[in-house]
Amino acid sequence: MKKKTLFAMAAFALAVLFLNSCGNCNENGKTECEKAQQCEKSMSALDCIMTRKSVRSYTDQPVEDEKIEKILRAGMAAPSAVNKQPWKFVVIKNREVLNKLAEANRGTRMAAQAPLAIAVCGDTTKAIEGEGREFWVQDASAATENILLAAHSLGLGAVWTGIYPIKERTAEIGKILELPDYQIVLCVIPIGYPAENPEVKDKWNTDNIKYIN
Repeated sequence: MKKKTLFAMAAFALAVLFLNSCGNCNENGKTECEKAQQCEKSMSALDCIMTRKSVRSYTDQPVEDEKIEKILRAGMAAPSAVNKQPWKFVVIKNREVLNKLAEANRGTRMAAQAPLAIAVCGDTTKAIEGEGREFWVQDASAATENILLAAHSLGLGAVWTGIYPIKERTAEIGKILELPDYQIVLCVIPIGYPAENPEVKDKWNTDNIKYIN
């Protein structure tokens, strides 16, 4: 009987502690909730998709290695044709390299401010042979979207900056990243803690739908 009473008291104390910690969380303080972790709730897949936006300005706060690994795992969880997984992810923290990326072309200029960038590349040695070779573009694009969504779900901001299929860009960025010829840069994704909060755009447009019933 005493054991049951002690167990009940302990459970009650934990519940009070949990409620008190969650009392500090509100809609405008989700970063605090995330750090405290007591009342962090996983963002639903649809919420994550519908609230994601391109973030081009970042604080100087470094992105934790744990979050980087989660983002990379999300990228590698993407579907790929015949499960070839023909991708290569280049994780860039080096400030000199980030600055070179920013100077390479106007599209990647925000890398100068970002503490992190991930270049998503297609590894053509892993791609399907023959006429299906270019499926690597779709595969790497699926991985890119997963990365963007994962970053958003972790409280980070990111933006997809296109490199492929402009040959000058792929050559220049590939040279900066010291990639072999068989690895082609699809895009560079600057990532960091947001220094801006751009409005989410409503992109729903029924003109873009055709139903066949």
